[in-house]
Amino acid sequence: MIGDEPHLRIGTRGSALALWQARHVADRIRALPGSPEVELVRIKTEGDRILDSPLSAVEGKAFFTKEIEDALLDERVDLAVHSLKDLATALPAGLALSAVLEREDPRDVLLSRLGHDFEQLPTGSRIGTSSLRRRALVARRRPDLELEDLRGNVPTRIDKLLAGEFDAIVLAAAGVRRLGLEEHVSAYLPPELVLPAVAQGAIAIQVRAGDESTFDWTHPLDDDETHRAVVAERSLLRRLEGGCQVPVGALATTDGDNLRISATICSIDGRRAVDGWREGNAEQGEKIGRSLAEELLAKGGEEILAEIRSAE
Repeated sequence: MIGDEPHLRIGTRGSALALWQARHVADRIRALPGSPEVELVRIKTEGDRILDSPLSAVEGKAFFTKEIEDALLDERVDLAVHSLKDLATALPAGLALSAVLEREDPRDVLLSRLGHDFEQLPTGSRIGTSSLRRRALVARRRPDLELEDLRGNVPTRIDKLLAGEFDAIVLAAAGVRRLGLEEHVSAYLPPELVLPAVAQGAIAIQVRAGDESTFDWTHPLDDDETHRAVVAERSLLRRLEGGCQVPVGALATTDGDNLRISATICSIDGRRAVDGWREGNAEQGEKIGRSLAEELLAKGGEEILAEIRSAE
């Protein structure tokens, strides 16, 4: 808040998808009775600047969030809007999540230049992805495909596909749908084929701990069902000490008071993987996610992750 009149500054990246998410949150806040003025503050992150290297090969974490979180801590913005899958499972001291919005479709999608679905892709097809998880899980199911690095925002990646740089690319369904680009989708990849990233499809609102005014304006946007699901997923990832450099897929769903979570740890070449699932009371999501992580580690995930980190 600044000045005498209520005024909220939303920190966001400048990509088309990030701006869609920030504007969506702004519109939701404006729809609240007596809402304050809302403005967007665009902030460039390290991930936006590093375009010539795979992020998995760059040291560090929080590539798409650190600069925005710094602006929030420095009170240059009042809240931040993130794709929750980009947020570290341990938030910086002084910051908190005030809301997780209703989740969009969490699945990955295949965009094929010639309209092939996943099983129809010819052997040797060049598949573009920026994600180690997607690379590993696609290789697990189709070791005959050529996986290549793909960077850039969603429209840029689609442009590269249409220009013939790749035969197909894999993206998050949520981003494609939010930008109205579903016409390019050849197939939705079911979770039993390719588990999504932790919290994929969920938008998070981050605020300063103790800023009750901003919390009160943003917490009404929280979706309880989504929030409980992502708590379980993020708890699992936190126990695995994972991030964008680790090929871990997970998806939790709720049905009333019941929560079920499935997860996998896969070697980057797709040749080894451990899978598992857990279910229980949705209020115990953090415990359930951690328990599943322990099971995956004991079944061989520890060795897979150790080899990946050693190679890094």
